Amino acid sequence: MRVAIAGAGAVGRSIARELIQNGHEVLLIDKNSRSIKPERVPDAEWLLADSCELSSLEEARLDRCDVVIAATGDDKVNLVTSLLAKTEFGVPRTVGRVNHPNNEWLFSEAWGVDVNVSTPRIMSALVEEAVTVGDLVRLFTFRRGNANLVEMTLPADSPYVGKPTGLIPFPDNCALVSILRDGQVYVPDAEQPIESGDELLFVLPEDREDELERLLAPGSHT
Repeated sequence: MRVAIAGAGAVGRSIARELIQNGHEVLLIDKNSRSIKPERVPDAEWLLADSCELSSLEEARLDRCDVVIAATGDDKVNLVTSLLAKTEFGVPRTVGRVNHPNNEWLFSEAWGVDVNVSTPRIMSALVEEAVTVGDLVRLFTFRRGNANLVEMTLPADSPYVGKPTGLIPFPDNCALVSILRDGQVYVPDAEQPIESGDELLFVLPEDREDELERLLAPGSHT
């Protein structure tokens, strides 16, 4: 997979290293010459250019990219980069970094953003996930599918403690994708029981979240 990353600061370089380690081709783009440091990520391609300029993106051959990640520290730049990548070059997947929470609503398909990543939201979700039992915590939004990745730590008074997942009447369009227990990851099947304290990861539409909470943790939502 070929990935272009707009923004060669600490965030962009970290993403690049991870992707390269996983076997992907990476191009780092930045308009600030001080950010062009090929020795920091020697296996990446580097381009000194403005990702908000069509000519720069043509030079970067964005039409050959599978993913564009707009990871600069400026939300306006990230939005424009995503929009140009999607509308002018037909990039299949765009990811936009949200720097300021008040701007998160802008990072949508209307601006060419398939996935937005908000550091404040992620940190807040991780804090909630660590301390809440019986409440759904939204971890991630899949904009294309209009669905969310959510987590619940199963409370001890859940009526489904010890029950196989195949016997639990989950809401429509709700998928239990993983069970985390004692530091292990379990892929659920119909015979897999859930236990008190399990961290359950689901993908489901937003309008089914309340229904799932009431099903698994009715004592917390009376």
